[in-house]
Amino acid sequence: MTHPILSTQTARPSERQRIDIEFLYLDLDVCSRCRGTDQNLEAALSEISRLLELTGVEVQVRKTLVASEKQARNLGFYSSPTIRVNGKEIALEFRESRCESCEECAGNGEIHCRVWVFQGKDYTEAPKAMIIDAILREIYGGLPQPVPEPTPFNEVPENLKRFFAGKVQKAAAVSPCCPPAEAAVCCDPSEKPACCGTDDADGCGCK
Repeated sequence: MTHPILSTQTARPSERQRIDIEFLYLDLDVCSRCRGTDQNLEAALSEISRLLELTGVEVQVRKTLVASEKQARNLGFYSSPTIRVNGKEIALEFRESRCESCEECAGNGEIHCRVWVFQGKDYTEAPKAMIIDAILREIYGGLPQPVPEPTPFNEVPENLKRFFAGKVQKAAAVSPCCPPAEAAVCCDPSEKPACCGTDDADGCGCK
């Protein structure tokens, strides 16, 4: 989605700076960390919208539900949730902790989600100030913060593989009419009965 930013009289359209923000997540229905980070992202954009308007900056926000191991691999997604500004993760220090809400969602053992480290404190949701700081640093430049390098992506972590496998298993148990991989992403778990129905002559909502 696009947050419309009006250009000022001194900023012609060809001169406008563009900021691309990616928000990648596992779940917005059950996971409190994903929901809270999504809300804080919207609040941060709302708070600095006037500044972006005055400086002629256009912001493009893309929100992506990561629904499979293959998708996670293609996106370089190794921890949920993730926010990237112009392709760079705002959480440069990699830290996770047990996420009970995602364990409830997947039902497949212990699941860990991201812990956001900002100004020496740990947060289970990306703080609004951290998001604003990342956007402003991208606009105005300046020296990077003295934090460790981000964890390089080599393969989808076992932690996420368990989550995706659990989602597939739960989906297959509810909707036998669809292949497990398809059933896992066709709709939200709470909507399975209405979406998928039963395996009968008429097929099901996933087809």
